[in-house]
Amino acid sequence: MPTTAFTTPFIGREDELTRLNRVLDHARAGEARAVLVAGDAGVGKTRLLAEAAGHAVETDMTVLTGHCVDLGDVGLPYLPFTEVLGVLAADDRFSATLAKHPVVGRLLGDGGGAVRDAGGRLQLFEDMAALLAGLSEVTALLLVLEDLHWADQSSRDLLRFLLSRGILQRPAGGTPTHRLALFASYRADDLHRRHPLRPLLAELVRLPAVDRLELRPMPDAEVARLVRAQRPAPLPEATVRRIVERAEGNAFYAEELLAATADTVPGGSTPASAVPSGLADVLLIRFEQLSATAQQVLRTAAVAGRRVEHELLHDAVGLPEQELESALREAVGRQLLVPGEEDTYSFRHALIREAVYADLLPGERVRLHRAFARLLAGRGHKAESAAERAHHSRESHDLADALAASLEAADHAARIGAPAEELRHLEAVLDLWSAVPRSALPDGVPDTVTLTLRASAAAAHAGETHRAVALTRAALARVGSDTDSELAARVRYTLAGNLMQVDSLTAAFTYSSEALAMISAEPPSRTWVWAAATHVMAARYVGEDETARRVALQALRVAELLDVGDARADLLISLIGLEAHNRRTPEGRARLREARELARRAGNVPIEIRALFNLAIGSYEAGALDECLSWLSDGLERADHAGLLSSPYPLEMRFLHSMVLYTLGRWDECVQAAAADAERLPAAGAFAIGPALYVALARGDHTAVERARALLDGPFDWMATLVAGIVLTDAAALRGEPEAAVEQMRTALEALTDESVVEHPDVAVRLAALTLSAVADAAVESRLTGDEAGALRWTDTATELVELARVTAAKGQDGGPQGPEGLAWQARAEAEWARATSGPDVAACEKAVAAFGYGDVYEQARCQLRLTEALVTAERREEAAEHAREVRDTAVRLGAVPLRDSVDQLIRRARLADISPAAGGAPVLTSRENDVLRLLARGRTNRQIGEELFISGKTASVHVSNILAKLGATGRTEAVALAYREGLIEPGTITSG
Repeated sequence: MPTTAFTTPFIGREDELTRLNRVLDHARAGEARAVLVAGDAGVGKTRLLAEAAGHAVETDMTVLTGHCVDLGDVGLPYLPFTEVLGVLAADDRFSATLAKHPVVGRLLGDGGGAVRDAGGRLQLFEDMAALLAGLSEVTALLLVLEDLHWADQSSRDLLRFLLSRGILQRPAGGTPTHRLALFASYRADDLHRRHPLRPLLAELVRLPAVDRLELRPMPDAEVARLVRAQRPAPLPEATVRRIVERAEGNAFYAEELLAATADTVPGGSTPASAVPSGLADVLLIRFEQLSATAQQVLRTAAVAGRRVEHELLHDAVGLPEQELESALREAVGRQLLVPGEEDTYSFRHALIREAVYADLLPGERVRLHRAFARLLAGRGHKAESAAERAHHSRESHDLADALAASLEAADHAARIGAPAEELRHLEAVLDLWSAVPRSALPDGVPDTVTLTLRASAAAAHAGETHRAVALTRAALARVGSDTDSELAARVRYTLAGNLMQVDSLTAAFTYSSEALAMISAEPPSRTWVWAAATHVMAARYVGEDETARRVALQALRVAELLDVGDARADLLISLIGLEAHNRRTPEGRARLREARELARRAGNVPIEIRALFNLAIGSYEAGALDECLSWLSDGLERADHAGLLSSPYPLEMRFLHSMVLYTLGRWDECVQAAAADAERLPAAGAFAIGPALYVALARGDHTAVERARALLDGPFDWMATLVAGIVLTDAAALRGEPEAAVEQMRTALEALTDESVVEHPDVAVRLAALTLSAVADAAVESRLTGDEAGALRWTDTATELVELARVTAAKGQDGGPQGPEGLAWQARAEAEWARATSGPDVAACEKAVAAFGYGDVYEQARCQLRLTEALVTAERREEAAEHAREVRDTAVRLGAVPLRDSVDQLIRRARLADISPAAGGAPVLTSRENDVLRLLARGRTNRQIGEELFISGKTASVHVSNILAKLGATGRTEAVALAYREGLIEPGTITSG
């Protein structure tokens, strides 16, 4: 039977689908079972059942689907079963079975099958059970009943009989004998307290052969994948995030919201924040079933927001307590509201609240907002009420109170370390400024330049770096001839600092120079010190090291004179980068610890975090990875407590934390950290998941390439470009496309290089080494095929690339040689260059393997693979075999499938498996591998092996690959034959076919 057609791939719900498929497998083996699938409307029940039905069809089961329909109080009895029988009657395979059971005529030929007496009902029920049992002898059956919440009483009674006494009933002393599975879905959010399906469900779930599967909201990452899969063209990240946020894990809501984005383009008719009309109609169905009083209460609650206190709602709605409680009970019973802690109520889904709110009349909306604003103002100046009051005052057109409340809310957000909220409230103040008379402004409110500067700082702390730049430019535009010179200088050096965060380095140096020129160093002032500290950083970025050193030493003396501890700390950090004892050295890191302590004592958390970041990156560059992790832990904990996790240095620390985990081979931790970060990263911090993309690529996940390209969307970001450049270059090399690898490398370096600052960024040595891998392959292939011109061309390219690696490793961005990581990549580049020009070089490969010994597990294994090839060429086969085993063990542990496949091919091609460390003994298999081998000998597929051993099919595949490699076999049949010859399996174990 055909199943519903879907145009998008099945995303998420893999675990749930596995559960259903397992039930189907049991059904085919003669064990009848039923699963009740519960979930809110739109959460994905139909799609999941369709996928399960597709699996059933692929495994030669017959799928029969019956739908319950909402026909109000006058429903058609047995409607879903009548639909199923109609399908059966049209299928010639079942004509003989149907003829034996008069139930077909009663339900199909008698106007819906009315049954007038209890005895007749029982006979009908027994006949339907017998029919299904008979059909299951002809074919394995999957019976799907959708939307049980709309089922009529007769259908519910028949279902009760079938599951409790009929098709699932176990014969006395035996096992189930029906090749049948029954899946039934229902909407959990439609089951109010008195819903007639509730008692039936409570009864059925107690049956041993009936399971309940609840579909919970999808994780945000899966909703994002679903949204992106709906459109062939890339979607802006902000659009995806907004849809994911509003959908709250509901697939249908996400699809409807995405469809509505077509109307949000310029000239479109639907505001981006509006609920699409089709979705609103669905959401309002249950609302419209409420009494008039309950509807009034929900409308009032919708104006309050997603969550409302009982006392506040009581005062706003103006109903007697008993009437209010009755209305609330009704709304809760219909699962529109959910009671919460602290005497509150919340809408079950934000979109329900949005739909109810959108249904209000304009005057009604203004009146209710005014009521809430008045009630909140009456509570006094509670910080937690200020944001709500600001919103209600603005919506009720009381702009003066909205401005005052927004300023209160911004102050509260700043006190609790919530920069994103502080930014939102400050921008509201700035938006309202021109609409509020000066006489109506609250006392003590600062000027707009100072407010805009404060907003730019909040934006920077929230990770909105481009917004911070825009706001500081707006502050600069407001600076007039009458503006205080120190304030004018502060605007300029703040703009310079923000421009450095978006890699606009030359402009940053220009503005920091202007700031320093606007105020004199005499008499000493804090403003001059901070202007100088910013100028030092900007000068360093554009290569003006002498200027940076001179200004830093002068400013440090002034900071000490004024006892500005945090400025001293900032200047010390910059100076350490200019000295021979930089952050890579123990001496440099000792001085960084001193700077960190100065900042901590001064209470300047951003400067303290800058010191911790430099301690961490210095440890990383020195190859001290454990020390690096320790500093990162301190820095991220400090940033978290201060609400600064999204600010620039913590974002880079999050990237570095994942990078260290990746380097150490702790890949699962790396992926988990990136997944956790992705939920709360600002748009400017998308690069922080970069190491997880390296893992995905190394594990053969082809989506890593598209995810890397997505990092290049939007404004230029240096770190995002670096991550994308590494992934795209390595991906091209892994595909064996040298031209593409060279092009990707050049594109990335062009974007990352500012020739006025540095000739080549440090990452150039890594990109050159990755590209050389593919170029060397091409050179070797050209020589083997006699293409001398091609070999010469690729050799020239290899020489160009190795020179780039040498120059970059010898003189990094800080002017000195690179640390262990850069030198390791240079060693790999040298080994690949040797392979390209003259063939595999054992010494060069050994040097590369040793160079990555500082801790980079995966790259060391990749170099070891090249060393294995070189040793094979040199006829040093025993050493080659040992290295091959080590590479394979690392690849399996990491889940690096392409690397595992490459070493497996080399092992088979060079017959390295014949060289056993056990002096000619049979290959040693683990206990689990022996179990897999026995099932392999019986002809089982990977999926079947997984089911019998209670492991995933993917894990079974890994074990099979391990067995093939250990036996030196090229395929499953050869592996079984070799295992028989070695005595690893008994002759009777092998089955033919």
